Amino acid sequence: MDVRFTLDGTPLAVRYDGHIWAVAADPVRWFERESWWETQARVPVGAAVVDTTIWQVQVRINSASPLRTMQLRQPAMTDHWILTSIDDAT
Repeated sequence: MDVRFTLDGTPLAVRYDGHIWAVAADPVRWFERESWWETQARVPVGAAVVDTTIWQVQVRINSASPLRTMQLRQPAMTDHWILTSIDDAT
């Protein structure tokens, strides 16, 4: 899975399951706290690892396809994204 962003850091499109899903509504972002006490990884001094970025985006493959809601998670200290859920938009 890959996420493409606008210059201001807002999700623009998601590459998933062999398709490019365009973001079709305003995405919602929030942060969740990492369970840093449960991880085995050591963190460099001064690094911020407390927050995980979460985006909820409504996407579609083309203008005639139905909206789907994806929830994307970026673990702290990584540059990759994980799809945590995909549902029909309601």
